[in-house]
Amino acid sequence: MKLSFRKKLAQVIKKNQSLVCVGLDPDPSRIPGIDILEFNKNIIDATVDLVCAYKINFAFYEALGERGVEILKRTVEFVPDAVITIGDAKRGDIGNTSKAYAKNIFDYFNFDATTVSPYLGYDSIEPFLQYAERGIFILCRTSNAGAQDFQSLQCSSCSGSQPLFHVVARKAKEWNKSNNIGLVVGATYPEEMKQVRDICPDIPFLVPGIGAQGGDLALSVHWGVNTGTGGAIFNSSRQILYASTGEDYAVEARKSAEKLRGEIQVLQEKN
Repeated sequence: MKLSFRKKLAQVIKKNQSLVCVGLDPDPSRIPGIDILEFNKNIIDATVDLVCAYKINFAFYEALGERGVEILKRTVEFVPDAVITIGDAKRGDIGNTSKAYAKNIFDYFNFDATTVSPYLGYDSIEPFLQYAERGIFILCRTSNAGAQDFQSLQCSSCSGSQPLFHVVARKAKEWNKSNNIGLVVGATYPEEMKQVRDICPDIPFLVPGIGAQGGDLALSVHWGVNTGTGGAIFNSSRQILYASTGEDYAVEARKSAEKLRGEIQVLQEKN
């Protein structure tokens, strides 16, 4: 029987003493003259004892066509079973289509978790939730600048007015019957992260936006990790992958991942 997402995540966090997630988002123009699959394997080998998860964004592989899909699958297979794999696909469609997306991500690629969009409502997410042992990270308050275009819009109800990302957080809490829902909450909006944590004290966060996007790591650790029991994992992609674009890229990636792990540990101890 497959270990539940939350139990597997807790085990690897404890084993590696890490809340770091490395985003394996390869940019061929920044890779030092080797095959992408080899690059990914070398990054994994260099960092696997320093992280709790790898997040793999489908777009970077789908852009490469048939070969990219093969690299995606073989990369997932290469990650040791003890470490979490997150398929960053951001899927969301009518129920029958979402059922096919979920089958692809969980049955074919065998990811431990995925990201989904809540825009179409519960019936678009429910097929993913049927995989009760897998993690479902719902986009809530994302790290990009344009997030405010919709996520900050005020929604009126009989209980008053609240921003849309509050509504998403409350729905996620309501839908979390199998204890397998997480939320994507960006480090670039720490005040909003505090608000989401107040609503969902027991739900894990996937936190993008540190590193190249300039998110606030200290406040994100404070609000994401040190309140409630949900915890958080902190994704870094470019900062780790391209710490060097020379032949020492794997060595420098390890140094960058180790540095981030240490910074998070220090921040946890301070709070």
